[in-house]
Amino acid sequence: MGTMRLVNAQTEALFGYRREELLGQPVELLIPGRFRAHHVQHRDGYAANRQVRPMGAGLELHGLRRDGTEFPVEISLSPLETADGLLVSAAVRDVSDRRRAEERINELAALVESSQDAILAKTLDGHITYWNAAAQRLYGYTRDDVMGRHVSLLAPSERRHEIDALMDQLRDGERIEHFETLRQTRSGGLLDVDITLWPTRSPDGTVIGACAIVRDISDRKRAEAELTVLYEQQRHIALTLQRSLMGTPPAIPGLATASRYRPATQGAGVGGDWFDLVPLGAGRVGVLIGDVMGRGLEAAAVMGQLRSAAHALAKTGMQPRQLMQALETVVADLDVPDQLVTCCYLVIAADAGEVIICSAGHLPTLIAAPGEGARALSAPVNAPLGVGGVLYEQTSAEIPAGATLVLYTDGLIETPGSDIEDQLAQLTDVLSDLFTTAPDLEVAADRVLAALLPDAEGHNDDVTLLLTQLPDAPLAAVTTDLPAVPESVPEGRAFLTKALTSWDCTTTADDARLLLSEILTNAVQHAQGPLGLHLCRTATELTVEVSDHSPHLPQPRLAAEDEESGRGLILVRALADTWGVRPTDEGKTTWFTLAL
Repeated sequence: MGTMRLVNAQTEALFGYRREELLGQPVELLIPGRFRAHHVQHRDGYAANRQVRPMGAGLELHGLRRDGTEFPVEISLSPLETADGLLVSAAVRDVSDRRRAEERINELAALVESSQDAILAKTLDGHITYWNAAAQRLYGYTRDDVMGRHVSLLAPSERRHEIDALMDQLRDGERIEHFETLRQTRSGGLLDVDITLWPTRSPDGTVIGACAIVRDISDRKRAEAELTVLYEQQRHIALTLQRSLMGTPPAIPGLATASRYRPATQGAGVGGDWFDLVPLGAGRVGVLIGDVMGRGLEAAAVMGQLRSAAHALAKTGMQPRQLMQALETVVADLDVPDQLVTCCYLVIAADAGEVIICSAGHLPTLIAAPGEGARALSAPVNAPLGVGGVLYEQTSAEIPAGATLVLYTDGLIETPGSDIEDQLAQLTDVLSDLFTTAPDLEVAADRVLAALLPDAEGHNDDVTLLLTQLPDAPLAAVTTDLPAVPESVPEGRAFLTKALTSWDCTTTADDARLLLSEILTNAVQHAQGPLGLHLCRTATELTVEVSDHSPHLPQPRLAAEDEESGRGLILVRALADTWGVRPTDEGKTTWFTLAL
């Protein structure tokens, strides 16, 4: 026994030998050398106990091809009694494909079992059929605890409705990626988890169950919550800093205002927007609005510097174009490369119904008046601050009593996916509709934001809106021209007395005449004519202005005991509630106010 007597074609194909090469050869020719000695012993053992059975039960058997390669086999042995004696039929099957599949299955099973993520399988009605070691560590249930039980065991009561919805999706063949929810452990604790589920199918493609990978994301959720708190704290600090840098503009008698500021909803929220109202005296008000290009604390810091500089420059009484020229120098001196800033400065003279405007690349100021709709206020087009080499121009325009000036930054009309011209037209239309009557400014500001930014939580840039409304009724004011001669001093006093009498303001007449005499005398002695005398009153204040053609600004000084002059401005400072000097294109204007 052991010599090959009969070989079929499949044997030739399987081992690579021709039939004549195998006949008469020992069967060990087809067995790897390391197994041959043992095979002889097994063969003798089979001869003593011959029966139909698999060969090498429980062992891994291998065949040897003619080219020396080995392959896994299964062998069935059948004894045959013949006239020539005992023959053994061996049916050899190549199981390479099956062995590779088994190895892959075992590999995957090992991976699943050793995974750090909980992995479980379930039937379509939700009963658990597989439970790996990580699932036991995560939930606290052993495999015996959960096998055959419904998966709703793992969900807190308020989340069990999710199970049915997920199973419906799986029955429809859907894969569910990274579904974040809460699950419950055996001890009752709650876990934040990320679940990925997919349907399992039979060979014909029918959905027969589902598998799930469950990952504990509690640490991540805690970290996210901590980051959210930290982000909100930093955002609050940044916004507090920005608001402190922006300051609170003062209330201006006779000038109604409403303002809105919305920080960006993304990032730290802070930006470079600012606005300011600067009382200039003599019934004049400076209005500033600006936008530093960029975002974050750096933009806010630049904004704070520029706002302070602009406020101080405006208080000197300089004209808008001069202020803008000075701010250009401030921007150039900043330690911020390529910094650009848009800015607009207006000086409102309510009693004269006039506004002087200079814009450095800022969006157009709009003017809205009851019954007249809204329109852009004409102004020269100047480059933004920071460009360099620009001579800024200004213009003046008449504004009707009761009109409202509307200033804003680009965050109001530059929204993603929209055209800025269309948004500007929409803003103009909204204002025209609002100002068909004389609306409350606070209500008007809210409606403008609601119309232009309906999604209060979805804007990428900070937004500033300022509405400034002139008094409805003209202020009481009179003006006269005087020659630069000594006789103009008593003439000016008489003009003032007549006006105060007609306005029923005689209680301030003595102080007003004394102060006017000092200013007129100074103008006659040191300035060039002609002189302009302008008187204006509100319900609470009298303003007196004297204009001349000299650019030299008067400076208070301490006069020597033997000097007859040099005390006029000291007297003005002592008696007037406020006073000042502002440069003009023709020279200067000296003014003082007295409370009524």
